[in-house]
Amino acid sequence: MSQETQYWYLRNHKLFSVLSNAQIDDLCIMTRYKRAEKGEIIYFADEPEKRIFILKKGAIKICENDGKGNEVVKELLMQGDLFGEISLDQGKGGSEYAQALSKDVIICSFRLADFAYVLENNPDIALKYTKLVGFKFKKLKNSYNNLFFKDVKTRLITFLVDWAEREGEKIGNEIFLKNYLTHQDIAGVICSTRQTVTQLLNELEEAKLISYDRKDVVFKDIDRLSNII
Repeated sequence: MSQETQYWYLRNHKLFSVLSNAQIDDLCIMTRYKRAEKGEIIYFADEPEKRIFILKKGAIKICENDGKGNEVVKELLMQGDLFGEISLDQGKGGSEYAQALSKDVIICSFRLADFAYVLENNPDIALKYTKLVGFKFKKLKNSYNNLFFKDVKTRLITFLVDWAEREGEKIGNEIFLKNYLTHQDIAGVICSTRQTVTQLLNELEEAKLISYDRKDVVFKDIDRLSNII
């Protein structure tokens, strides 16, 4: 990846928008970029070199193993999202790992020590980072609350609406998005089974609320879908 491409990615990311051109150039020296194909593991939390990652392109899932060999999907991340050692903790980490979901994933990363240096010397970025991390943890908390207080159908619709709002393209009264998730991926996110997700998606299609296949998802009436929640 060219230095110019790296420069413009960092320049356009909301976290670094307050930096000068010279500061962005310095930041480029600290960064490392990596491409990943669908299904590829991007990082493990127990790796010796701790890093902060920013998802430049594509989609990934953050997972853990539950001790019984089952994969638990903690979070789905999209372009611009942060992951890795976001608490800036130099500890041993855990069983968390990140896996590419879409065909072409690009990530940008910083060594934890380098990123901490940037925050220490740029209070505006430190404040933005604190807000981003706070929002991230609040979203995770809401996801866990949903598991306890909402039924599977409500959790599925909540996920679909959020997905449409984040990545969808509105054309007329419909919202279109590229589908890179299997029924099993969605089941992992909402803590259900693939069979249940398939059944519920079929019900939403029969109600003419969505159109769902392996390549695309079309939301026919996002307002009516949202009102079910």
